[in-house]
Formats: sequence, C-alpha cells, structure tokens
Amino acid sequence: MTQPKFAIAVAFEIKPEWSSAFRDRVIQQAKDSVEKEPGCIQFDVLLDESSPNNFFLYETYLDASAFDDHRLTAHFLDFNETVTPWVANKQLRRLVIL
Repeated sequence: MTQPKFAIAVAFEIKPEWSSAFRDRVIQQAKDSVEKEPGCIQFDVLLDESSPNNFFLYETYLDASAFDDHRLTAHFLDFNETVTPWVANKQLRRLVIL
C-alpha cells in the first residue's frame, strides 16, 4: 500500500441545534471519501468528549493533489453546501506527512 504524504486536520465548532445532524452527515462524508476516492487513505471523525459541538477531522491523502481532487467531488460539494450554515467556527490545517 502506498503511504500517504499529505494530511488535513479540521476543527469544527457546530451550532448546538445542528450537532446531531452534523454528526450523521460528517460520518457519511468520511465513508464516501474513503470508499469513492482512491487518493483518500484515511478519514477519521472525532468528537471532543467534553464538548459535543466540537468535532475534529483527520484525513490522509496520497498527496496534496488527491486532497484538491477530493474538494471537487460531488459528495464533498454536497457536504460543504449542506453543513456550512451549521458551522459556528472552522479551522483547517494542511499538513505534510514526513
């Protein structure tokens, strides 16, 4: 198996009334990304145990180009359009895997 060279870390603070809906939708997004994208190696969804409105995503890709391709997929575009109004705050970090 090819080792990933690129990762994304995303921290989401979700508006409380949308937390449950976001949880369901982001879990589906993770599944779709791993199953439908050969360049997506890993997509973990984590929930802050002390704050049910704070989610953290850790995604690995073959390379930065595979992540750029991810952002053009139909499932990503649908996810992004759906959840954007639910988000109170979002921080994304692009990371190189050594």
